Amino acid sequence: MTREEKNQVIDVLTDKINNSTHIYITDSLGLSAGDTVNLRKECYKNEIELVVAKNTLLKKAIEKSDKDLSGLFEALKGQTSVMFSETGNKPAKLIKDFRKKNNLEKPLLKGAYVEEGFYLGEDQLDTLVSIKSKDELIADVIGLLQSPVQNVLSALQSGGNTLSGVLKTLEEKNN
Repeated sequence: MTREEKNQVIDVLTDKINNSTHIYITDSLGLSAGDTVNLRKECYKNEIELVVAKNTLLKKAIEKSDKDLSGLFEALKGQTSVMFSETGNKPAKLIKDFRKKNNLEKPLLKGAYVEEGFYLGEDQLDTLVSIKSKDELIADVIGLLQSPVQNVLSALQSGGNTLSGVLKTLEEKNN
C-alpha cells in the first residue's frame, strides 16, 4: 500500500470517527467467510457500519480526529474491526445475539466509546448491552409523564360510573 493510499484510508477513517457517536473496536479473527458475511448483513440491518482496519492506520485516524479517543489505544492489538453506530447499545446487542445465534465466541469486544465513556475488554459487553439508548430513555420519560394523567383520567371515569349507578338506584327507589 502506497503512502497516498494509506493517507486516503486515514482520511476516510477520520471522517467516520468524527461523524459517529459510538465506536466499538472488536476482534473477529477466526470467523469463517460465511460468518463474516452474516455479521456484515446483521450490521447492515441494524444500521451499524463495520470496517476492518489496520491498527496503525486507525491510531493515526484517531489522533487526527476531532475527538479525544486516546483511551482506545490499548485496544488496538491484533486484528481490528470497527463498528460505527448512532445508537450506543446496538452494537453490543448485535455482538451478543450474533454469538448466541451462531454458537460462536467471536467477535470479541476489545473496546468501545459509548455515551462519552470508554469501555475496555470483553467483560464490559453486558454493561454496554444494558445502557439505554436515547430513544429508550425518551420513551421512559414519556411513560413517567403520562402515568399521573392516566391515573386522574381513570379515577374520573370510574367515579362517573359510580355516580350514574347511585343516581339510577335512587331513581328506581322513587318509582
